Amino acid sequence: MPTNPALLFGEMAGKPPEEAKFFWSGGPVEVAERTWFASQLSGVTAFETDDGVVLVDAGAVMFAPMLAGSIREKTQAPIHTAIFTHGHVDHAYGLSEFLVEGQPTPVVIGHEAMPARFARYEATAAHNRAINARQFGGRTSADTGAEWVSPAIPPNQLYADELVIEVGGVTFELFHARGETDDHTWVYCPDRRVLCPGDLIIWGVPNAGNPQKVQRYPWDWADALRLMAAKEPASMAPGHGGPVVDDPELVHRILVDTADYLDAVVERTLAVLEDGSPPHVDVVHAVELPTPDQPWLQPVYDEGQFIVRNVIRHYGGWFSGRPSELKPAPRPVLAGAVAALAGGALELARVANQHAAAGDLAVACHLADFALEADPADETVQEIVAEIYDQRAEAETSLMAVNLMNSAAAHARAGEPYA
Repeated sequence: MPTNPALLFGEMAGKPPEEAKFFWSGGPVEVAERTWFASQLSGVTAFETDDGVVLVDAGAVMFAPMLAGSIREKTQAPIHTAIFTHGHVDHAYGLSEFLVEGQPTPVVIGHEAMPARFARYEATAAHNRAINARQFGGRTSADTGAEWVSPAIPPNQLYADELVIEVGGVTFELFHARGETDDHTWVYCPDRRVLCPGDLIIWGVPNAGNPQKVQRYPWDWADALRLMAAKEPASMAPGHGGPVVDDPELVHRILVDTADYLDAVVERTLAVLEDGSPPHVDVVHAVELPTPDQPWLQPVYDEGQFIVRNVIRHYGGWFSGRPSELKPAPRPVLAGAVAALAGGALELARVANQHAAAGDLAVACHLADFALEADPADETVQEIVAEIYDQRAEAETSLMAVNLMNSAAAHARAGEPYA
């Protein structure tokens, strides 16, 4: 994640909940009696009980002081129990900031798959720093503020499928659901009719397709959303974006609309796969994506085409379906051959620029990649390629696509193709 909050929040900072989008920040918002929600990048929800606070999620290390300060405007009670909806660094790493001085370590609950996630982070720390730098528009690991280690206060109570706890006379129901992660938990407090879906609701197209991350599960995700709707919550405190307060009809609509969207993407992708199993990129272009107009289903972070690819990955393996890509040539070698056909890397870059000028940015980027990989030291090639990716970034809507294009531009200017 970038260390500059402005890169994350942009114009969404300070927006009221009714204008909530993925990067809404604010709070504390009272979502029910003795229950408050705050968000900086990600959301946290504090349920005050007679025995202390039950905290759902704890934010990222860099934003936890702001989140904790917001919650502490409303309650000074110690943290009795913390529930991590999943093990991402923006949800499970900031707990220490919420503890009052001298209090014992609280009960910390997570799904039983969470320790394996933290072990994977530590085994692939450099990889995660690199891909997250790209995801947020940077070029090197110095462009991300997250450390890929286990949280300072990890879960000390794990569960498998469902768990019901009572703290200070208040009941909390925990349910496991694979979605953005395999260790995801959604939480419902029936006494206060508050739903905490974690990242299963983010005020945008679900993050079920993230191009650089491990497998996501949109089919299970949709099932979980329908189970949430059946609980008939009155308020919702999401993993990202603003809360919905005392509006059960809106909560129900958001949950069901999102489930319908995910089901449609999965069903349409499988239908194309079943029609002769064409190469993966052909499947992507053949799937007719839903085009919802609801504000909670806009491609502000992830997008439908990426979800299609995640469905393909689950059902289709790693082979793209193109015979030449089964055992491909090294990219610099292939790039050199393509550039030679065009009369050299610089001429290929100029052809790419012509396609960009004509509005065909997808083809322009393919050719630009080959030009840069064929001659990464040519400063003119570097700048042409960078400008093409600048244009591509401006044309995209989802933060994933925008930032990966911006990252490509930064790499080009440094003479560093991804290859």
